[in-house]
Amino acid sequence: MTTDVEVAGIGLHPFGRFEGKAVTDMGVAAVRAALADAGVGRGGFQAAFCGTAYSGVAAGHRVLDALGMTGGPIVDVEAGCASGGAAWMLAAGAIAAGKYDTVLVFGMEKMPKGIIRSSFFAPWQEAAGIAATPAYFALRAQRLMRESGVTRDHLAAVVVKNRRNGVHNPDAMFRKEVTAEEVLASRLVCEPLHLWMLCSPNEGAAALVLRRAGDGADSGRVTVEAAVLRSHLPGNVLSEATPMSGLVDDDVPPPTTLAATAAYEAAGLGPSDLDLVECQDTDAARELLSYEELGLCPRGDAAKLLEDGATELGGRLPVNASGGLLSKGEPLGASALGQLVELTRQLRGQAGERQVHGARVGLGHTVGRGANASVVILKR
Repeated sequence: MTTDVEVAGIGLHPFGRFEGKAVTDMGVAAVRAALADAGVGRGGFQAAFCGTAYSGVAAGHRVLDALGMTGGPIVDVEAGCASGGAAWMLAAGAIAAGKYDTVLVFGMEKMPKGIIRSSFFAPWQEAAGIAATPAYFALRAQRLMRESGVTRDHLAAVVVKNRRNGVHNPDAMFRKEVTAEEVLASRLVCEPLHLWMLCSPNEGAAALVLRRAGDGADSGRVTVEAAVLRSHLPGNVLSEATPMSGLVDDDVPPPTTLAATAAYEAAGLGPSDLDLVECQDTDAARELLSYEELGLCPRGDAAKLLEDGATELGGRLPVNASGGLLSKGEPLGASALGQLVELTRQLRGQAGERQVHGARVGLGHTVGRGANASVVILKR
């Protein structure tokens, strides 16, 4: 970043199911909250970037039109689950480049119920039965079990951890603790993943206001140290390390590792400097794989990091203190930005009972179909 960028305001519409509430209404609620937090009114921002996948044409325009705040550039961004991360990268980059002083970035979604269908897959793939999302997740989990010593008990433990954290998050969809026995007793969806090991597609919105940091700004401000988006390298269809990915060469780094490496370099920081992480836990195995791909532990040690309690709230490096997607659910366009709202709250010391004490550096990570990987580092 050539110019310091700081988080000026945050806003969130809770994640869950809201019958009768339009996605635009949820976006409006999150944007209003973020603008109020930043002390920004009409004409106070020069551009807006909206992350969404299912909200239709000109979704961001509809939100700002409802607020009477159109007139400037409004850009809708789609990158699967990383849509919000992609919008964030563009917003932060525009300020860092000196184009704007203040930018609004928001994301919202009203997901269909059930397993997500994606136009990413060709019709022949769907017809052949190889496009179902749980199949990819399950194959990835099986490979992780073989290569990193992960067991069903580890997968269940991730759910137990995240659901325990979610109890203290009033914006989460699920706010009840579960036991490993209950997780393993839930319906088997696709070996080895049980129903409670999969996040729930749902509804919600998140918004943040970014601005150029002025000289002599408050030392307690939250700054953007890195905002990186990377895609898969040629030959690896989903870069999800599954047998269906079409690639056998394990030396090809996945997009998460590409993004994390670039983010650490841009921030001048490394995994050992992090105080907390909000990472993609679309399913329980995805969180464990993220430990390795983000460099939080050596390859093959994800199970050990979990067993050591390092990723627990109160551990050396809490992961998904918000409850993660396994507690919050996942409205795609709001997913990455919801993580950044959580990280900002944590770095401000405003996370209540789930507060990571003394937190100064946080990392947000999402992976979207494509494959797109977003890594953002915030610092207080």
